[in-house]
Amino acid sequence: MTQKRQHTGVVERLDRLYEFDREPVTDDKLCSGAYFAGSYAGEHVAATEFVIGALFVTWGASIVDIVVGLALGNLLAVLSWVLVCAPIAVETRLTLYWYLRRIGGPLLTVIYNVLNALLFCVLAGCMITVSASAVRIPFGIPAQTHWYPTDARFVLTVCLVGAVVVWLAIAGFKRLAAFAAVCSPWMLLMFIVGALVVLPALGESTGVGVPRNLRQFWQIGTQAVWTGSTPAGGPPLIGFWHVAAFAWICNLAMHMGLSDMAIFRYAKRASYGLYSACGMLLGHYLAWIAAGVMGAGAALALQLPLTALDSGAVAYQALGVSGIIAVVIAGWTTSNPTLYRAGLALQVITPDWPRWLVTLVVGIVTTIVACFPFVFTRLLDFVGLYGLLLVPAGGIVMAEHWLFPRLGLTRYWAERRGLLLNWPALLAWACGMAVALGLHLTHTLHLFFLFVPVYVVTVVVYLVLAAAGGARLPAGESVAGGVTGAERPPRAAAAARPAPAGQSQRLVVSSVSGVVAVAALLACVLLAVYVYVAGTTDYAERLAWFRRWLVVPTLLYFIAATVWQVRQMETRSR
Repeated sequence: MTQKRQHTGVVERLDRLYEFDREPVTDDKLCSGAYFAGSYAGEHVAATEFVIGALFVTWGASIVDIVVGLALGNLLAVLSWVLVCAPIAVETRLTLYWYLRRIGGPLLTVIYNVLNALLFCVLAGCMITVSASAVRIPFGIPAQTHWYPTDARFVLTVCLVGAVVVWLAIAGFKRLAAFAAVCSPWMLLMFIVGALVVLPALGESTGVGVPRNLRQFWQIGTQAVWTGSTPAGGPPLIGFWHVAAFAWICNLAMHMGLSDMAIFRYAKRASYGLYSACGMLLGHYLAWIAAGVMGAGAALALQLPLTALDSGAVAYQALGVSGIIAVVIAGWTTSNPTLYRAGLALQVITPDWPRWLVTLVVGIVTTIVACFPFVFTRLLDFVGLYGLLLVPAGGIVMAEHWLFPRLGLTRYWAERRGLLLNWPALLAWACGMAVALGLHLTHTLHLFFLFVPVYVVTVVVYLVLAAAGGARLPAGESVAGGVTGAERPPRAAAAARPAPAGQSQRLVVSSVSGVVAVAALLACVLLAVYVYVAGTTDYAERLAWFRRWLVVPTLLYFIAATVWQVRQMETRSR
């Protein structure tokens, strides 16, 4: 009887992790901008940034391609969140998965969500695998180069990493954002200091020495990092527009595909989409540049081609054990929200299951997949195809939400007719995929550019077929934009709360822990500056000393920052 009561108590506590899985978010549950800044900075400073940053070097991109092309592409990504994803999310307060059900009908929603969840599971599994693979260096676990695991310790590591990821995903959006808020400042700093400590070696190899100004850094970047040719001396495989397009489509399913409606439904205003810049401009832009510098430095130090190095090897060469921690945590901060989205996606086809149970099942499957290292060997192709497969659904939702009222068509016409399947939406999706397949097979467009014609074709075909299929507005029916009050449940008002007791003591603890966390980050910077300023004088000894001692302020930061974050969450909850 006691065990039964304990089991019931655990289930009841998990069921309290309700996050408006099937209805609009209420006003009293909206989040401040800090949640979104932390979530995006944490999610988009990931272990794969080491891979992507180094890939631009091996593809032969030039320094202009990187500095200017990445800026343009990441700006377009931010604008996609600000102008498309966040406004729809704020107006509806729904996840894409439940809003699509109103538009596409139950059968189309099942097709989309099963596909979406499977792709999310692979992506989350990839992050778990990368994190687990980084542990092999300090603990002597051999590299996993086959499609199956060859060491039981690697499987155990994957299971432990997966358990942390699943628990955080079950905890919900606020816990994910809090975890990311602690990790993201240190993660971004690790990319910067890692690049800083390898610059003297790269400068010596080019005859420039330690760069003291932008012109010298540009010279080192041109000669030793982004040379405009492949490491073998061949012509570049990509150019300016490829780099810009990749930066834009890297998170295509999230912004133009509207998957991040799950995140922005908690935003107070659509302008909160600007917080995505914390991930794009600070994370992708700076992290990819720093990762390219670190990759070139690691290849020079180890006398190996950059293609022979994985994320763990690059990070460890520059940062020591702290680099391994960085790769592990970066994998966590990306796989956590990805697994959270997968759980939300599958709720549409498991309506009687609470979100925590769906996420748990998905997490177990994802962890099993992560035990097989093949999941990250074709990561970049997967990212491109993943966005291409899912973005038509975002185009269909955008068309019905914004274009239908302007064209005199009826929103949610399939729902009002009681259709199980919105066949114009399915055909429009199929037409978009057919265009992509044709352009790809005929080598007309590179994979990175395919989404533009696919998105346009899907929207146009859907508008035409929906108008012919029954979406024309009946006489006298209103077409006012926005979700009306009748379509959205009433919002709960925030209850007044008494002033918390012991506020002064909590304020002191929060202030002290915040100061200690900032001081620890400053110590990490000073250690790197010490190596950088000394230049090539006793460089090997200084780098070894830096790698050995960097872990001390790292651990101090995580202890202090966690205390600070817990206190902040307690203050907000009161």
